[in-house]
Amino acid sequence: MSQVCTSLLSYQAQLSSCVKRQSFNFKLHMIPNKAIGFRSMPKRCSFVQSFKAHMPCRENHGAYDLSASNSFQRSKALFGHSDEPWDGDKDFERQLQELFDEVKTVIKMGNKNDAVDLLQANFEAVKEQMSAGDKGMEEAAILDVIALGYMAIGDFEIVESILDMLSEIVDCLEDDELLLDSVLIHMASMYSTLGNLEKSMLMYQRVTNILERKYGKNSTFLVTPLMGIAKVLGSTGRAIKAEEMYHRTITIMESNRGVESEDLVVPLYGLGNLLIKEGKTMDAESPFIRILNIYTKLYGENDGRVGMAMCSLAHAKCAKGKADEAIVLYQRAIQVIMDSNYMALDDSAMEKMRIDLAELLHAVGRVKEGRKLLEECLLIMEQYKGKGHPNLVTPLLNLATSYSQSRNFVEAERLLRTSLDIMTRNVGPDDQSISFPMLSLAVNLFHLNRNEEAEQLALEVLRIREEAFGKDSLPVGEALDCLASIKTRLGRDDDELLALLKRVLRIQEREFGRDGEEVMETIKKVVFYLDKLGRKDEKLPLQRRLSMLRMKHKQKVHY
Repeated sequence: MSQVCTSLLSYQAQLSSCVKRQSFNFKLHMIPNKAIGFRSMPKRCSFVQSFKAHMPCRENHGAYDLSASNSFQRSKALFGHSDEPWDGDKDFERQLQELFDEVKTVIKMGNKNDAVDLLQANFEAVKEQMSAGDKGMEEAAILDVIALGYMAIGDFEIVESILDMLSEIVDCLEDDELLLDSVLIHMASMYSTLGNLEKSMLMYQRVTNILERKYGKNSTFLVTPLMGIAKVLGSTGRAIKAEEMYHRTITIMESNRGVESEDLVVPLYGLGNLLIKEGKTMDAESPFIRILNIYTKLYGENDGRVGMAMCSLAHAKCAKGKADEAIVLYQRAIQVIMDSNYMALDDSAMEKMRIDLAELLHAVGRVKEGRKLLEECLLIMEQYKGKGHPNLVTPLLNLATSYSQSRNFVEAERLLRTSLDIMTRNVGPDDQSISFPMLSLAVNLFHLNRNEEAEQLALEVLRIREEAFGKDSLPVGEALDCLASIKTRLGRDDDELLALLKRVLRIQEREFGRDGEEVMETIKKVVFYLDKLGRKDEKLPLQRRLSMLRMKHKQKVHY
């Protein structure tokens, strides 16, 4: 389960992360296959003006996916291979590996219940050992495998409790314990995935210190923890430090493997992605160009890995505002990957590329070309999965978004109702995932002036999301804002509308900060209704705050 893996499959998985575009507003959906029914907070919500994709995943953190052969791996040597023989208790290490392999095999075969039984039996056994006073490296290593198994299954609650037990053990172990560095790496990665970045950082720092003392400050064994530290730093707003860590990692790999080594791909990708995130688009292209050059030299221009690298570079071009160059790169990339048979037509990464290209084509006004790609996504999914499969929801929603942008709301409604029907049959009427196409349908009906229907749907969305996410969550804020717009059209009571908008404002202030653009737009609406209701004492301080926010955002635009 090492975070640093030089195989393209690992690199390919990373390409699924969305790159924030600075110049384009049109947004399509990319919903993972496992999204339906998975309860978690969406990344970002949009409001009545448009319906954006919701990715039910833990923001900024990796996911454990057994569909890739290099996911769910234990590390003996943390990067590549060790020059030294693996010491320690061979019998124990063999048994540990056998347990790990058996768990992995059962999970990959889809036998979740059998995997849980196997993990639970071993968990009970190790707890008995710990109750008897055994709290050493062996217990830590077994708990590590068990935690990795539950992580792959997706039972994060039990993973948290196992990590608590692991922390209690490893905190008391000496740094020279065999297997400790591997266990610490896994713990750091799992803490990062669970969102506990403070604990993740502590684990990464400890293992970095251990490995520096053991192998020196220029060893490739440092790459994994340094990459982990860089990721945590980037996620917690310490971009300069994160950039330094990526550069240090790249320098280590260059000095040990050469400047054209394939091992540079992952740290270069991490650096490029960080630069895009921080708005340093002028610098972001360089790492992605290096990746493309590395793959081209190693495998030739027509290799699928080169196509994947082109897509990565297209992300950077797009962030820089070079839409035409990005479109050409996407088109070439898709063609190279198809001609090389590098991946199946229905592969999720392939679908992501088509969606990104279609989104960009829509953004620059080439709607017909973009829609043709989306229709292709739908046809491929129907061919490979069948017409009632839940994977059809994504292309149906994207086509509906395209038709809505062209103001063909009748066709958009047909597509949205089809997607809603598929989801209802697969997950039931009260699952949180159903609320996303449902709210999109409410917005579409709003545009068709069928406001009573839209209101009923928005109310149902609000009910589902309040139960699933909590009354003060961002998805609820989105539903409330949509509902407020519909009720305004219907001429509902001004006090009721003001109460809805105040709830939206509280949620947005907590999620986006008091100075966010979303907050500014909602303040405008609140001020309007306060003025309409003659509540000047409440209106005046908000008006002053609104003026300050307008000035601040105006300066930001000029800058």
